[in-house]
Amino acid sequence: MDKYEILSNIKSPADVRYLSDEQTAELCSEIREKLIEITAENGGHLASNLGTVELTVALHKCFDSPDDSIIWDVGHQAYTHKLLTGRFEQFDTLRKQGGISGFTRPGESAHDLFFSGHAGVAVSQAAGVAAANRLKGSKNYAVAVIGDGSFAGGMVYEALNSTGFEKCRLIVVLNDNEMSISENVGALAKNLARVRAKPEYYRFKAGTEKFLNKIPVAGKSLSRHLFKLKNALKHIIYSGSFIEDFGFRYVGPVDGHNVEMLCNAFNSAKMIDIPVLVHINTVKGKGYDFAENSPESYHGVNPFDKEKGESGSQVKTFSSVFSESLCSFAGKDKRICAVTAAMSIGTGLEDFASRFPDRFFDVGIAEEHALTFCSGLAAGGMIPVFAVYSTFFQRCFDQLFHDGALQNRKMVIALDRAGFVGQDGETHQGLYDVSMLSGIPGVTVYSPASFDELNHDFYNAFYKDDGVVIIRYPKGGQPSVPDAFLPSDKDYDVFGNADSETAVVTYGRLYTNLIDICSDNNCKLIKLNKIKPVPSDSVNAALKCKTVIFVEESVKSGSVGEQFASLLLESGFYGRFYHKAVNDGFIEQGTVDEQFEKYGLDSESLKKYISEILKG
Repeated sequence: MDKYEILSNIKSPADVRYLSDEQTAELCSEIREKLIEITAENGGHLASNLGTVELTVALHKCFDSPDDSIIWDVGHQAYTHKLLTGRFEQFDTLRKQGGISGFTRPGESAHDLFFSGHAGVAVSQAAGVAAANRLKGSKNYAVAVIGDGSFAGGMVYEALNSTGFEKCRLIVVLNDNEMSISENVGALAKNLARVRAKPEYYRFKAGTEKFLNKIPVAGKSLSRHLFKLKNALKHIIYSGSFIEDFGFRYVGPVDGHNVEMLCNAFNSAKMIDIPVLVHINTVKGKGYDFAENSPESYHGVNPFDKEKGESGSQVKTFSSVFSESLCSFAGKDKRICAVTAAMSIGTGLEDFASRFPDRFFDVGIAEEHALTFCSGLAAGGMIPVFAVYSTFFQRCFDQLFHDGALQNRKMVIALDRAGFVGQDGETHQGLYDVSMLSGIPGVTVYSPASFDELNHDFYNAFYKDDGVVIIRYPKGGQPSVPDAFLPSDKDYDVFGNADSETAVVTYGRLYTNLIDICSDNNCKLIKLNKIKPVPSDSVNAALKCKTVIFVEESVKSGSVGEQFASLLLESGFYGRFYHKAVNDGFIEQGTVDEQFEKYGLDSESLKKYISEILKG
């Protein structure tokens, strides 16, 4: 018998709506088995998806996707959604090159309305869809599914504030897997939550209000006083439901692993003609002991042994070396603080948090606040280090400009996951930060090629450079570097034949792909240690060459290569200039090695590219 007997026959959400309670329970069990099987093989986001199985099944039972828009905040929790929307047969290709995405992706399915890789955006998106539906006279619903972690971001409150009290079919599902509200408020609140989640409650409520309003003179006043009394009691019981102050109706908390209760809550929400927030409680990693016991470790996983819950041996990475380096500096300098936007594990800050808890700040998923908070720390005499992924740092452009560079604050940004990132796909690549930073005055940017150079750059950032200093480094381990390679105190270094008429210019980990190629072709290799500002002497080192080839792991527009070419021309360069980078576009998923090969930045492709230029 097929172990996915029910799941394999789900071709669209319509197939879910007619399952019996027993079949629905079996479907949830099969989904969990499939999630564990595929993430064990391919890697991916496991704990968050195991926690949203029943929620997703209930959503597709109650709403008519894609006519009703189900919008996932941070689509890494949407694996079950993919399985129920016709992608079971392709699910084995999850996160592989040419396969289905680990996030929602519009080109993949009509059921995916938006790309979703960054937190806190779903409420705004759903509010916009709901407003469009209202303007068109559509009766369809817009549903935003958002985690409690995203509620730390200000954009959510902007959306709630602007949307409340509007007449529209907007439902926000708050997936709460940490706050344990039900336990705090006790049995009375649990019972009231069950009542409030039933459609009968709202029919009775609406009927009562209608009846009272018909009573001459006193009716409307009585209705208003009863409403105020109800709210006062509810605020006492629920310790204050500030959601309703935004103009949303509140339903919950609801057991997020009980499909029947979830369906009751969603059907109730559909009866209300103003925005509704349905608050559910779930358990991350539900149904897989390893993930339940350690949800942080099973948030984003590499391939692992599903029986033992163990992945392969852990290699040393730039993130782990950053962690060691930062702790070493902080142990000697009490001014050094670390700041993260809910990414302490991903960026390697767990050890710092344990050793220096008073100097560790996790501000939640609020990158903009994190950077401005660092500006305040700096103004107070501390040296803040903001550790953040390149893709999430995109949110901080205004804060970097206004609260960092313009104020000339001494702060350090550890920019993790720079360059190709791999299987997370379009929303997570780190090829855009160089261009983003290129137009901001007063910012210093390093791009180390090795672990030793990373440590050296942080020393410069702490004790030699002024203002905002950014050190960008890639995901994963150190590429093979020559034994004789040592970090330099200079802004750039020249390797190979210094008198060659051909110069290859690069920075970061691509240095290791090019050093042997330049040696074999008797070229000089100019390695930029500091990429902003572009060292003027490095331009002079290339100025007399007949051919200059700039190679970088970045998009072309606004890149270092463009700046280098401009400086060459301004200095009177009359030779040939070639620029090998990534043409503007979004980078689809695949392994990092596959991405290097696809864009011609691997060793073999570069060898061929440079050889053809030299022949011409």
